[in-house]
Amino acid sequence: MHPRDQTIFALSSGRPPNAISVVRVSGARAGEILSSLASRIPPPRRATRALIRDANQQPIDDAVVLWFPGPKSATGEDVAEFHVHGGRAVLAALFAALSSFENTRAAEPGEFTRRAFENGKLDLTEAEGLDDLIHADTDRQRRQALRQLKGLLGDKARSWRQQIIEASALIEAGIDFSDEGDVPAELIAPARAKIQALHEEIAEVLAAQRRSERLRDGLVVAIAGLPNVGKSTLMNQLARREVAIVSPHAGTTRDVIEVQLDLDGYPVTVIDTAGIRATEDPVEQEGVRRARARAAEADLVLWLVEDDTHEHAIEGAAPVWMVRNKIDLSALKPLAAGMGRTWGSAYFGISASRGDGLPELMAALVGYAENVFGPGEGGLISRERQRTLLRETAASLQRSMEGKGEELVAEDLRAAAHSLGRLLGRVDVEDILDKIFREFCIGK
Repeated sequence: MHPRDQTIFALSSGRPPNAISVVRVSGARAGEILSSLASRIPPPRRATRALIRDANQQPIDDAVVLWFPGPKSATGEDVAEFHVHGGRAVLAALFAALSSFENTRAAEPGEFTRRAFENGKLDLTEAEGLDDLIHADTDRQRRQALRQLKGLLGDKARSWRQQIIEASALIEAGIDFSDEGDVPAELIAPARAKIQALHEEIAEVLAAQRRSERLRDGLVVAIAGLPNVGKSTLMNQLARREVAIVSPHAGTTRDVIEVQLDLDGYPVTVIDTAGIRATEDPVEQEGVRRARARAAEADLVLWLVEDDTHEHAIEGAAPVWMVRNKIDLSALKPLAAGMGRTWGSAYFGISASRGDGLPELMAALVGYAENVFGPGEGGLISRERQRTLLRETAASLQRSMEGKGEELVAEDLRAAAHSLGRLLGRVDVEDILDKIFREFCIGK
């Protein structure tokens, strides 16, 4: 039997031990399995208490079971759920009982969602939204992923594709009735008007800044500077926990340390780098090389100093903020904190160990993130794959408007509809399905 025709099962809740664990079964044998283990099939979508027994009629657990007959289920197939006590022994016994059924096996990562996609329960943009929702670290990422899961882009793409098909039908009808005098002109004129309006709408979506893609990936902020200026201390303050070793000896940090932060709902990765200096130590040399490379790739660099030296050693296009640390120990005149005319210039005086100036620095980081991501909700596009296919669609529509013959216009419209079909995952996407669903956890 083909793996896609087999019945699958998996733990769909958190790792044991738990108070309650949910085990989901999907496939043609789900009803038979439920009837065998729980002695009956309860009414659809009604939680029912049942004593689960294995093939030898030995009790496994006193549980709650649910029955979702296809196609009105999450996967479009028959689905059974076992809500059992979440101990490891209970789950092991239940998995053993499920495995004893012929053509029934443990699910692979993302297999439940892939079956839902293949059975028309969601399109590929919604599946990507579900993946983003699972991996969302901040509230803003969650809201954006939920909008995508609800069909924000998919609904638009389906509407665009339908309009293209309608315009294409008019063009092809004009070709079929080309010998009927003025009939082609009557058909082609409204088709071209529809294409023009559609192209403008898609072009407007593409012209929007990549804020949704940026929100999905998050910002990268690198803390850099000379050795022993307090980079690791600042890192620990931002993370609010001990993530980096703090030592009075220079060169303690040899590798790049990363921590994920939720900065007022914005996802930010903060990087603590090795102190940048000339050294004979080959290990420290590698640390300095990595520090320069990561700082050059960051979205923002905090360059720490402990005096009035404001020169930095970072190459790259990222803004570099000057942060003078240890103001509690310095005899120098305190450095006035403030922003320049753009987000590319800022000056702060802080004490990473005592906390002086950190609220102002954190507020500035939040403002910078808001400037990058934009206030309010993000745009329609959240992945580069989606942007690429919409670009292909817009390019095909542009060619169709410039086409000299109806046959060429019709071919360009077919190409545009095909690109939107790939966006939704309905045509010619087998090469990317494995990559997308492999990123899901088991049980989804």
